[in-house]
Amino acid sequence: MLMDGRAVAAKIRARVAEGVRALKERGVVPGLSVVLVGDDPASAAYVRSKTKYSDEAGMRGETIRLPATTTQSELTAVIDRLNKSPTVHGILVQMPLPKQIDPKVVLRVDPSKDVDGFHPVNVGKMLIGDRDGFVPCTPAGVMVLLREYKVQTSGANCVVIGRSNIVGKPMTALLIQPGTDATVTVCHSRTRDITTHTRHADIIIAAAGKAGLVTGAMVNPGAVVIDVGVNRVDDPSHPKGYRLVGDVDFDSVREVASLITPVPGGVGPMTIAMLMENTLQAAKRFAEKRAA
Repeated sequence: MLMDGRAVAAKIRARVAEGVRALKERGVVPGLSVVLVGDDPASAAYVRSKTKYSDEAGMRGETIRLPATTTQSELTAVIDRLNKSPTVHGILVQMPLPKQIDPKVVLRVDPSKDVDGFHPVNVGKMLIGDRDGFVPCTPAGVMVLLREYKVQTSGANCVVIGRSNIVGKPMTALLIQPGTDATVTVCHSRTRDITTHTRHADIIIAAAGKAGLVTGAMVNPGAVVIDVGVNRVDDPSHPKGYRLVGDVDFDSVREVASLITPVPGGVGPMTIAMLMENTLQAAKRFAEKRAA
């Protein structure tokens, strides 16, 4: 069975839109500001999607486009301005950034507006199970998919492939939290034999950034397979000259998995939906502080 990320994301966005309407009645319009530095096509397309869905939810969406020659100090000044703005509740600095800018500039974002969930304050809260912070959007979306499809996580053997700060590490932290209670193995580029781990997994979450890494022969029959990867592969027959594929060899894995996410249409829509959810929560907290 396919895990339809588009359908689940649509339900989340509808719920967010209701929350936005309720906040507007209290005089607060949730505001999301996305900062895009340079003209990377993939980043630009992703930002357009974020802006589109924030507009649909009734939020005040804003995209700040900066040239690729932007300096560290110039970007810092923009972030500082957004931090101080009472109409901005969520700030997102789109990655990747030009080489002259240290990616750690995102640490400048006020943790209360860090709707990406990358600030150390929010990472720390996530690790200790404090719900007052923000969880990175992609792992949060995966957790929602698992709940939506009633996947049993308590006591389940789960393999996370990838150890990035954006997906792998936070995904692991969420899966071992009380209430989820999975037993997690983390595989990465130095793992000697990934198959020895995946063949015993009830749940596989692939987030390594390598097309077709997980094949049907690596999957325990009946396992749940979540594909976080988005990779471009050349395809002259495609109108764009390329197509998007995940880290999972979909055709072979679907024959043995009980549930699987497609690429596109699986985890991707969930990531944006959870960004909308985080922005709504940030605006709610702002409204509560203002009313106190």
